[in-house]
Amino acid sequence: MIIPQCAICPGKYCSRGIKDLQVVPAFCPMRNHADIIEEAVKKYEYEEARKLYPVSCMTERDAYSWQEAREGKAQLKPVRTRIREVAEFCKALGAKRIGVAFCIGLADEASRAAEILEGNGLEVCSVVCKCGAIDKVVLGAPKEYKIGSPEKPEVGCNPVTQADLLNAAKTSFNVIIGLCVGHDMLFTRFSQAPVTTLIVKDRFTGHNPVISLYTRYHRSLLVPS
Repeated sequence: MIIPQCAICPGKYCSRGIKDLQVVPAFCPMRNHADIIEEAVKKYEYEEARKLYPVSCMTERDAYSWQEAREGKAQLKPVRTRIREVAEFCKALGAKRIGVAFCIGLADEASRAAEILEGNGLEVCSVVCKCGAIDKVVLGAPKEYKIGSPEKPEVGCNPVTQADLLNAAKTSFNVIIGLCVGHDMLFTRFSQAPVTTLIVKDRFTGHNPVISLYTRYHRSLLVPS
């Protein structure tokens, strides 16, 4: 299989509606995997896709406003934060109860987010990562993987329980706030409701991972020496 490598495409031609196979790179999925694209488009007829996709587009549209620039030309300007987008998306679909799966290290942020979501008329069901107070070894991790002493108890993050509790609460959508890499995957895997992320865990940058892509101060940390 010729794997897609869209990140290194020089023209991002698809974003401009260009499908010319004489123009797109040799690794372009439009050149090599038109059958997969065609089959994927059919999946937008599935019930969940028909429900979510149009509202996703509306949410994207409403996140911008055309505003007059100094040169007299209209420019697109962002007008909504991510959490406002989440709230408006849920309301547009008629959701009443949403779940919040959060890391104990971002308990304050989770509390603030829940307050904002509730202020938007949503009922919030929230579950912390340490729920159950179960040792990491019981959950399947070798004792050597503990942060502290391998011989001492250490409560593990429990994303499957987070998902199951929100499943039992019958949330319409679930929001991740700062779950660890891997734990977020498990939560998403076991969540019955669609999942979106509000905050990505990045301990080093204060949960702002994009900054490490731009500053030379972080460059030495990005690739193992």
